[in-house]
Amino acid sequence: MSRLACVLLLGAAACSGDARPEVDVGALAIADTMRQAEAAYDVGAFDSISWANADKAAERGAVVFRFSCEKCHGMRGYGNGGFVAQGDTVRPPSFRDADWRFANDHEGLRRHIFIGTAEGMPHWGLEGLKPRDIDAVAYYLRGPLRTGP
Repeated sequence: MSRLACVLLLGAAACSGDARPEVDVGALAIADTMRQAEAAYDVGAFDSISWANADKAAERGAVVFRFSCEKCHGMRGYGNGGFVAQGDTVRPPSFRDADWRFANDHEGLRRHIFIGTAEGMPHWGLEGLKPRDIDAVAYYLRGPLRTGP
């Protein structure tokens, strides 16, 4: 629903004396942020990224993961990080699952990290995570973290 439609809907209810319809403002805000992230995503931003090798990318990705991802996904990527362990209802996926949807989709994973989800994953591209760091963490998730101990 567009912002204008929401304003008109709320305004009409207020003017008619009827009770305001229940609007999930949080859901509207999340949907708007998702649209912003989708619009800001540019696959071309990743074109100029180069690494000496995949190991160097994964090394950088491990650092990014520790600071940006571990708190939800857990130190080993099982989806049982700090917030989850403390009882949060967000249930991030395990990167270790055999059927993890991004296991063979580097581009899809970068896009997912940049855009985030409506279910609680931050919109990292809007949060300031640079394409190089998004690329690095994608290497780490699909490589050493996924296959490690």
